[in-house]
Amino acid sequence: MKMLLIDAGNSRVKWATVEGGLWLQQNVLENTHVSELSAAFSKLPPPDRILISNVAGENMAHLLSATCAAWQCPMEFIVAQVTQCGVRNSYVHPAQLGSDRWAALIAAWHQECASCLVVNCGTATTVDALSAEGEFLGGLILPGVDMMRSSLAAGAAQLAQTEGAWREFPRNTADATFSGSIQATIGAIRLQFEALAMHGDVRCLLSGGAADKVQQHLKLPSVRVDSLVLRGLQIIGQDNLS
Repeated sequence: MKMLLIDAGNSRVKWATVEGGLWLQQNVLENTHVSELSAAFSKLPPPDRILISNVAGENMAHLLSATCAAWQCPMEFIVAQVTQCGVRNSYVHPAQLGSDRWAALIAAWHQECASCLVVNCGTATTVDALSAEGEFLGGLILPGVDMMRSSLAAGAAQLAQTEGAWREFPRNTADATFSGSIQATIGAIRLQFEALAMHGDVRCLLSGGAADKVQQHLKLPSVRVDSLVLRGLQIIGQDNLS
């Protein structure tokens, strides 16, 4: 069974082909170049099944459906469930949890089988708490590091977005806005880590394009794990087959 796994996020579309548990191919495309997706997919071997996490809106969903239709194989846009693959969803309305967050939680649980904080540092930053029993307790959504800086530039005339560096006590505007966005992100992560740690040992998993920027200043035991969403899709696909 050859599966095509697709993670359509706010900024990028990532995909991987998997067969017999082995990852054969993996690639990524910026959403600004999504018109090139059909050409990119034409180079892939025909899959037997397609699993998609899409948080990029209806237009992206239509594009992915049209692009994948030529393969004439089962295609599933995953939606968060009340329980799946060992993870229980405590969201008030479980299906409203983003499919990317749900897949990442499933991947984190199957990797750690322990209480952990699942952090994705992308266009938005999500900080999700998973109990030692595999229950998703809840999580935070906040602007990503770059979004914080761009929103400041858009809303404050004297805070144009320019490249800055992290400083404990910034002494220029570029460093102040960059350091502020990093510190705000770290503060949110650490507060959730401390809250979850009240119940026992906690592990912190970091993924996303800005994870490296955040991790070096986090000062918490953390592990960088790439492609958590795709890994979660793989687990969901394998679980459905069994």
